[in-house]
Amino acid sequence: MKNKSKVLKITLAIGLLIVVSVFVLFFTNNTKIDKDEVFVHVPTGSNFEDVKKIVSPFVKNMASFEFMAARRSYPEHIKPGRFLIKKGMNAFQLVSTMRRNVPVDLAFNNQERLENLCERLSSQIEPDTSKLLNSFRDSVFLKKNGFTAENVFAMFLPNTYQVYWNISADEFRDKMLKEYNKFWNKERIAKATALNLTPIQVITLASIVHKESVKKSERPVIAGVYLNRLKQGMPLQADPTVIYAKKIKENNFDQIIKRVIHEDLFINSPYNTYLFEGLPPSPIAMPDVDAIDAVLNAEKHNYIYFCASIEKFGYHVFASDYAEHQKNAKKYADWLNAQGTTR
Repeated sequence: MKNKSKVLKITLAIGLLIVVSVFVLFFTNNTKIDKDEVFVHVPTGSNFEDVKKIVSPFVKNMASFEFMAARRSYPEHIKPGRFLIKKGMNAFQLVSTMRRNVPVDLAFNNQERLENLCERLSSQIEPDTSKLLNSFRDSVFLKKNGFTAENVFAMFLPNTYQVYWNISADEFRDKMLKEYNKFWNKERIAKATALNLTPIQVITLASIVHKESVKKSERPVIAGVYLNRLKQGMPLQADPTVIYAKKIKENNFDQIIKRVIHEDLFINSPYNTYLFEGLPPSPIAMPDVDAIDAVLNAEKHNYIYFCASIEKFGYHVFASDYAEHQKNAKKYADWLNAQGTTR
């Protein structure tokens, strides 16, 4: 009896030791991160070996993770995406978290070209710049939805969008089209029609207004100036379009141009609104919603001209006749010269 009792005690002790070991191995902290949490990204098409390499910098005991993953059939059901590892997670929780794809709050604004936008997007989601560009400029998509390779840039409205990191280029493009169509509701379309403009033309004009001023109060006034010029058949003569034409000509969108000089006005480009009447072929920037609505709700007035104010920096002075405008423009030019601003 004593021997049986001793064997039973030893067996129970071993069993308890195994239970404790299993608990320690699988249900205690199995992370090695300094921060409270870290995101990892699993590319589309990854296998379990790829996942192990991705998470290895943050997993304390890989054998424990592998065992738990096998027990829960994770290697056969790898999910691509963005996953959140929190400090103190055990092996069970690590496997669970690698099954929960966490969305990205994707944001973009102030982009000048589709190429710049794609670079910005590719830093936040899985598709690279070339995949995004190819998708956005797909001829079938463009024709079906009334865009061209140049003006499809107008489809992207600056905002923050919740998407999955592993969203495909086409899926993202289609989401942006849906947001664009939602934005252009009946009310906005009616306002655009009243101005004899299409939504794309409104956004193109808004991109100029966006570049001219960041002041919400005067954007509708500036929009009114350009609409007056369009109605009278005058060239827009917008300096931001000349700057854009210069950047295209020199293939340099990193340069900062603070002043348009006389020779710039003769750059042979459809974006140069000093040489070519009407709107440029596409937006020269990504206008914010405020600039778009400034065009749709432009102030009605008789102003035809405006230039930067030297009394109230950041704002503009407006004029209805050329003689008055010349006086305002000379003041500004003299001020620039005094500052030594040549470009």
